[in-house]
Amino acid sequence: MQKPSPDEAGFTLIELVISLALFGLIALAGLGLVEALLRIQQRTEGRLDRLAELQRAMYVVDNDLTQVTAGPIEGDSVVLSFNRPLAAEGGLPVRVRYQLGAGALLRGLRGRDLPQGEQRVLQGVGSLHWSYYLPSLGWVDRWPPSPDLAGQWPVAIAADIALAPGGTVGGSLRRVTLLPAHP
Repeated sequence: MQKPSPDEAGFTLIELVISLALFGLIALAGLGLVEALLRIQQRTEGRLDRLAELQRAMYVVDNDLTQVTAGPIEGDSVVLSFNRPLAAEGGLPVRVRYQLGAGALLRGLRGRDLPQGEQRVLQGVGSLHWSYYLPSLGWVDRWPPSPDLAGQWPVAIAADIALAPGGTVGGSLRRVTLLPAHP
């Protein structure tokens, strides 16, 4: 076996420094990529959480409106109130009221033995607009629109919600709910 000559044994110091510098640059680029991926993941999770919150809020509003029961529906463009049965009260009707307050969609229940507090259905709301549909009138901003329609219900109610700017999900949404037939 031949012994390597001193010129052929190992790496030079310059080769080691260059290889370490290249390794450092590759590691730095990899670290930047990992940080960027983590930021994207956090933003995506925030948006998914917000979308889930929006879906839950629209489910609550839709669920309440599809269970509207005997009694007046009253509202204007910012407040809506109606009766619906509440299972926790043995199906007795309670008054439900939706309105905007402190940047949130608020839902209040009024009835026998119910607390007078309000539930925050959706945070980060910039504006809320209710409208009411009757085929002969189209969409109106007040219900009842006239005293002679006080005993009637609209065919549908729409909630137009503008989300407050600066959140993870911006923009606006519109939810139109068909009401059951008036008893």
